[in-house]
Amino acid sequence: MPKPIVSVTQFEDAYQSVRQALDLCQGLAGLEHGDKILIKPNLVSWDFDLPFPPYGVVATSAVMSALVRILVEEGFSNLTIGEAPLMVPKTIGRAMYKKLGYDKLVDKYGVKLVDFNEEKFEKMDCDGYALSIAETALQADKIINVPVLKTHNQTKVSLGIKNLKGVINRKSKMFCHNKDTDLSYIFPHIIEKLPVALTLIDGVFGLAKGPGPTGSAERRDLIVASRDTLAADVVGAALLGYSADQVDHLVYFAQRNGGSTDINDVEVRGLDVAQYTKFLDYDWEWTKDNTGPVGYEKRGITGLAVRKYDSTMCTGCSMLFNPLLIMFMSAFNEKPFPNIEVLSGKTQTASPGYDNTVLFGKCSHDLNKDNPHINKAISIKGCPPDLMEFERLMQAEGVACNYNEYVKYRHYLFNRYKSEQGFDLGLFKI
Repeated sequence: MPKPIVSVTQFEDAYQSVRQALDLCQGLAGLEHGDKILIKPNLVSWDFDLPFPPYGVVATSAVMSALVRILVEEGFSNLTIGEAPLMVPKTIGRAMYKKLGYDKLVDKYGVKLVDFNEEKFEKMDCDGYALSIAETALQADKIINVPVLKTHNQTKVSLGIKNLKGVINRKSKMFCHNKDTDLSYIFPHIIEKLPVALTLIDGVFGLAKGPGPTGSAERRDLIVASRDTLAADVVGAALLGYSADQVDHLVYFAQRNGGSTDINDVEVRGLDVAQYTKFLDYDWEWTKDNTGPVGYEKRGITGLAVRKYDSTMCTGCSMLFNPLLIMFMSAFNEKPFPNIEVLSGKTQTASPGYDNTVLFGKCSHDLNKDNPHINKAISIKGCPPDLMEFERLMQAEGVACNYNEYVKYRHYLFNRYKSEQGFDLGLFKI
């Protein structure tokens, strides 16, 4: 059996680099000119209120524009771009498309833009899991998958297979973060229902400690392409410093579909993967006794036990967990906190011996509302929780959490990326 082909090219001129990647792997060979083609970029989220560094978080507009231009030049005219970004609290797909300049693709090439959150979903049996998939994705003849080269704090890497989690509705996304089955053994079923013909990994930037803007991005200038999504992910993982057999969802998908996680079973064309491999850490390090990030310990923070997130924390809460950590840090005044435990997700239960128990999110509240170990519950039970309510409730307990300190932190995150280091916002505007 021939090996799947994966191309790896240097990103310089977007058009030339993407075209070279497609040519090397014969990426368009599976498409017919009459096909309804859906392009699914990774546009997980945006923040329109605070500074948002998109580097390694969302697909660059430069790569997307180059891909669309090439498709049109090759005679493919029925093109749709679709995504279901995080709802905060309402869907932001149209606003993201405008921010990223996709309206120019509509005007110039007749591309259709779809926010899946505004469309219909069809409930599908995904090997026993009922997941609602966007009808636009199911009705496509072919799908071109455009993930980003980034790590993920719950799944180690977020590449092609993980990117297809973006075609399901909000309820199904929450279900993927299941208390009974790990996330890595649910979302790989989604791609099995979809006609994915090409995966094009946007590696202009790489992201450590992803998948959001609190991670640390760096310029990588790589494009990875393949007609085989697993093979593309095997190479993408390698470029991030991971063997694919270390990534649970890649191993699971390979076992289910007869593929291989061994990079030696892939024919790589173009750049030498070993020369462009650089390890990017996915994990936020916690103390050995699970009382908080190691940064808390280094600062001498005591009297506070923030349990480490797990895979049951869905995206809504996970995007707010970092603000929670920063706000607690803002309240530290060199004195111990008043014996507080903080719980999140769908499996963490209260420990005995704490005076106050913060239940962050509806799932944590529902699981622990009758827990006899809790002396006083401080429930922020929204879905997702409200940071202003968190601030108010903590201040009522004499803990001076300050949201404005998180705002300062967000400005710091944005300002650490310098244009002279290749962090060009122009790459995210057509």
